[in-house]
Amino acid sequence: MDLVLSTDAVPVRDRPDRWRAALATALGPMAVTPRGGAPLAGRISGGRLGRLPVCSLEADGQRLSRRGPGGASVGLLVLTAGTVTLLQDGRSAVAGAGDLLVYDTARPYALDFPERFACHVVHLPRRGLDVSDEELRSVTVSAVSGTQGIGAILGPYLTRLLDPADSYGPAVAARLAAGVEDLFGTLVAERGRSGGADSGRSELVLRIREHIDRHLENPGLSPETVALAHHISVRYLHRLFEEEGITVARLVQRRRLEECARDLARGGRAAPAVAAVAHRWGFVNPAHFSRAFRRAYGHSPREWRQLSAEGRTSPTAYGDHAPAPGTPGTGSTGSLAVRTASAAARDTARAA
Repeated sequence: MDLVLSTDAVPVRDRPDRWRAALATALGPMAVTPRGGAPLAGRISGGRLGRLPVCSLEADGQRLSRRGPGGASVGLLVLTAGTVTLLQDGRSAVAGAGDLLVYDTARPYALDFPERFACHVVHLPRRGLDVSDEELRSVTVSAVSGTQGIGAILGPYLTRLLDPADSYGPAVAARLAAGVEDLFGTLVAERGRSGGADSGRSELVLRIREHIDRHLENPGLSPETVALAHHISVRYLHRLFEEEGITVARLVQRRRLEECARDLARGGRAAPAVAAVAHRWGFVNPAHFSRAFRRAYGHSPREWRQLSAEGRTSPTAYGDHAPAPGTPGTGSTGSLAVRTASAAARDTARAA
């Protein structure tokens, strides 16, 4: 690919106009809304791979909007750094580094990059794709995981093909372009078999949850370390978990408390001390652990261990055990047992 623009040699006052002109050359006319107050900085490389228009972008955060109709093509974006939200037809899809986005260039769309990013973009002419309109709608405005299925093949393949350091002769480029189209068709077929589009968000959330479970014993586990391990920003991590109904920090604490409750419930003569259990699962402050445990279970860790030894705990949604009905509770939050007993008493009074 040829270098279309680098802002390094462009005066700050001229950068917005030059950047828009370069984007128009590479992707078509786009409205640009910079993120942050610093002068826009970035570079664009563009060209063709056979008959496919391609480009690579690396720039500061910005929102790119295509308001008018474009050519009859499918946009395929591979994100190599940062995060992005795609908006089209009243729908949205979010992607992190390594993921792919699919959109229809014939209709208005927007790509919102909240921070510095890097990506490759390929436009696949609609007439060259052996997929139906219905099949195409199943994958547009969606994110594709770059670690599973065909996405794990297509993403690295495009990234390698569009490396600015590489160039291909016409015959080779035509064959490589055909390979991209074939892989995209395979992607459409794969997602059709799985029942439609998968935004990729649930797969990433699952990977993050598994990572948290594997590292609960590390006191340094935090939203920052989780985001770093998955090559995404903390902001994007929080956005992913908004729909989960829990923050990442609260999820980490909840999972640690669940594991502590399990260990304490096992009991036995060789049972470790409460402080040792807390330390094993990443709690560094015993007092903080005791307060958090009481808020979650209505009992102190020692009370919990005693109740478990007496067989007076039962399963609940939060942890594997909760006080069994009829077990007295302590603490300002009370316990499931206290609330259950109180409700039963009220019912008995009404019946009388």
